[in-house]
This record gives sequence, structure tokens and C-alpha cells, in this order.
Amino acid sequence: MKSKKIIFGVCSLLALSLFATGCGKEIEIKDGSKVAVQLDGVKITATEYYEKIKENNVSILVDMIDKELLEKKYPTDDEEDKQVKEQIKKLKESNPEEETFNSLISQYFGVTTEKELEEVLRLEYKRNEAVEDYISDNLTDKEIKKYYKNEIYGQVKASHILIIPSVSDDADEDEIKEAEKEALKTAKEVIKKLKNGEDFKKLAKKYSQEEATAKNGGDLGYFDLDEMVDEFSDAVKELKVKEYTKEPVKTTYGYHVILKTGEKEKAALKDVKKDIKEKLTLQKLNNDPTAYYETLIAIRKENNIKWNDTVIEKKYKSLMDDLIKAAKDSATQQ
Repeated sequence: MKSKKIIFGVCSLLALSLFATGCGKEIEIKDGSKVAVQLDGVKITATEYYEKIKENNVSILVDMIDKELLEKKYPTDDEEDKQVKEQIKKLKESNPEEETFNSLISQYFGVTTEKELEEVLRLEYKRNEAVEDYISDNLTDKEIKKYYKNEIYGQVKASHILIIPSVSDDADEDEIKEAEKEALKTAKEVIKKLKNGEDFKKLAKKYSQEEATAKNGGDLGYFDLDEMVDEFSDAVKELKVKEYTKEPVKTTYGYHVILKTGEKEKAALKDVKKDIKEKLTLQKLNNDPTAYYETLIAIRKENNIKWNDTVIEKKYKSLMDDLIKAAKDSATQQ
């Protein structure tokens, strides 16, 4: 599970080459600082360059910090190579012209070459791994047990009668509404017949419009709940064995009347704990737009990050605040 994110304000790590020397020449000193570059009558010192960098490009330093923190813990592997190459391939396929591709990576990734783009994507891959691992490692037993109790089920067995609204490909909105109304009416009539004691299998053979199961009395066999669309699974969860839905269940397929016919005991917690932690981790990332950046902040803090320059520290905190705000705003607009 690898959710991919674009880092804001990424710049090339190559921009951190602070010191330049001439061929065989001694580096000149100005006010105790090495000269980074010079031309006729002008000298720019490393200190001057550093002051400019820290004022405007603290994101470069953040990238360097994360790279140092994560490269040892998450060494490049085959999966990383595959993911990075696939992302670059997709970007190239959607932007086949070199000029368009270069403009895209400059605008969204802050880089000018494919090699620099690869470095950015590799860092983001490692960040995603670190964030997911950190959230997973910090899940509480209470959270895990609650999910196990409320969300983990054994395989269930059910039968259904599917009534599909009858509409043509060129039907207008009114015709679609009328067809759905008729399908709902038929599904309610089926439920009424069940209440009157009629046999589910016979009704399925007569009314169900899913040919594959209708001939078997609507039998779907045993299945995992996550194999079905949410509306169907949610309805089955609420049923006891031998109980049918008292109202039609609407899905993208039509209206279902569902009969639960069996249920297996769910797996032991120890056997599904890894899967639960993965699902809870994804839930936290999907439900909280700020979780990604807040987790990276926590990872840096746990690695005893210390700021020897108060200006950089303030710039770092401001950058993190901006990223978190942007994430919130983006989630609100969706």
C-alpha cells in the first residue's frame, strides 16, 4: 500500500554545492567565509549564499534531512525501482513531447531533469514507507481490538433476488426514474410474498434478473464481505442466518432482496492483526489529510532534530504549517 504524494517546493539537491574553487587556486576568504563565486569586482561568499538559501529554500534542507534519516532504514529495493519507473513512464506517456514533459516536472516537482525527478520520487517513496510504518507501529491494542470486533467477519453465505431497472441506452432522466420506481415496486412485492411464506428459491427463479444465480435460487455461495459492494455487504452484516432484508437494498446493479443462509466463524485476531493494522493505517491517512505531514514531523522529532539556526527553525515550522494548511484546504475542496 503506497499512497503517492507530491512534495511542495522541492528543489534540486545539487543547489547545495556551496563552495567553488578555481583550478589549483587557493580559495579566497572574505569576512571569515569562503568565496562561493566571483566575477570582475564582485565576490559572493558562502555565508551570503547560505543566508539567501535559508531565507527562501528551507525545503531543500528538509529533503536532505529526510534523505539522511530514511535511506539507511529503507534501502532501495526492487519494489521501489518498479514504482518509480512506472511513475516516470506514466508521466512520459501523458506528456510525450520533451518540452511539455520538462515543463511539467519543473512546475509540479521543482526539477529540470529526469534524474532529479527520479531522486524526488525515490524520496517520496521512502517517506510514504516511513509514514505508514510509523502510524502502524503506533496503533493501540484498543484500536486494533475494536476494529476486529466491529469490522472483521467470517465468510458469509447468502442468496439474492436482483431486480434491474429496465432502461434503454438513450433513456432520459425521467425514463430512468420511472424504471427505478418500477424496479423498486417489484422488489417490494417480492418481500411481501416472502412475508406471506412463499419460498425464496422459487421467487428467485421467477423474479431475479441475474441469470447466473437465478437458476440456483439466487445462491451466491460463501464469500468475503469485502468482495461485494458496500451497500450489499452492509446489509448482510445486519442479518441473522435465515433472515432476509425487509427493505430492498439499492446498489449500482439494481435492487436486491437478500437472504443470509450461513456464516463461518471469523479468523483469530493473531491471524488477521497484520491486515487490520494495514487497513487502520490507510483509514488514518485517508480520513485525516494532515496525517502524512504530521507523521513526518513526528519522525524528525523522534530522531532528535536540533536547530542551530533560529531563522531556519522558524522557516521550517512555517513550511510545515503551510503544508498542513494546504492539505486541509485541498480536502475541504474535494
